[in-house]
Amino acid sequence: MASKSEYRFQAASAIFLGKRDNQEDSLVTDFAIGGDMGFVVLSDGMGGHNAGDIASKVVVTEVFSELKLQSGNQTNFSANISTILRDAAEAANSCVREIADGAPSTKGMGATLIVPVFVGDQLFWISIGDSPLFLFRDGQLSQLNEDHSFAPQIDYMVRSGMLTESVGREHPDRNCLTSVLAGQKITKVDCPLAPTQLHDGDIVVVASDGLQYLSRAEIEDVLVNKKSFSSELIAESLIDEIKALDAPDQDNVSLSVIKISNRKSKSDWAYNGIDHSKTANLPGHPEGRVSGGWIASLRSRLARLYLSAAGPTQ
Repeated sequence: MASKSEYRFQAASAIFLGKRDNQEDSLVTDFAIGGDMGFVVLSDGMGGHNAGDIASKVVVTEVFSELKLQSGNQTNFSANISTILRDAAEAANSCVREIADGAPSTKGMGATLIVPVFVGDQLFWISIGDSPLFLFRDGQLSQLNEDHSFAPQIDYMVRSGMLTESVGREHPDRNCLTSVLAGQKITKVDCPLAPTQLHDGDIVVVASDGLQYLSRAEIEDVLVNKKSFSSELIAESLIDEIKALDAPDQDNVSLSVIKISNRKSKSDWAYNGIDHSKTANLPGHPEGRVSGGWIASLRSRLARLYLSAAGPTQ
């Protein structure tokens, strides 16, 4: 295993409204220049339910805040990532419940959660819902995380001949979630204890399920053709493909592309010194070290904002 200090990350994000009236995806990334650790927090509010946009912002704010605070002690963070991720998800779920209880107009709100955490050449994650985490390696694209929707069962029925491919693709229950953060018990959590080993040249893509209006082969083709480009250009290319598809019911799309390079690598796309760290315009974000006081202040201010947006309590 290569030492953690040998690896660097180049990350970039993109977001697209699609054909929806509201943006219900929320996304934040944290990758410091020259750092050997970083993470992405992405949440997709449940479409067709109350306040999906609020739910995703609550989830991202709570999880990001906790990870930012915990990662200040990198030794402890690295040794307890899975526990920290699970605790952060539970805290976000409780926050969704508390806000829904205080604002009846948000009853039934919920959101997915996908959080990849990069520590040197190791990739950890927690996943709840159907937001995909892809790994592109040696010209092939694979999905790392579980899909907590009915899609896997429907795909199995297609492979078994019980459904035709067209019926499976358009099945009305395909996107129904089997696990979500909605203030109730979380039924399924994908959070492996053992990390996935990263290699020089790997590309990781984390996205909301709106990206999957493209087939896996189409996503793979973009990565094959753009693998030598920056993560920013790859992210833009994926969004361009979605726009070209022009699906009449195109869902919101949010995504982050993370390229992994060994500092000794001669790859032409190796880390270029650009700071791709994003904090999603979180209010009052300070430069440099993040204190517990700022985290508490952020949570308090955003809770008031969400309740205000949700309307008066009854």
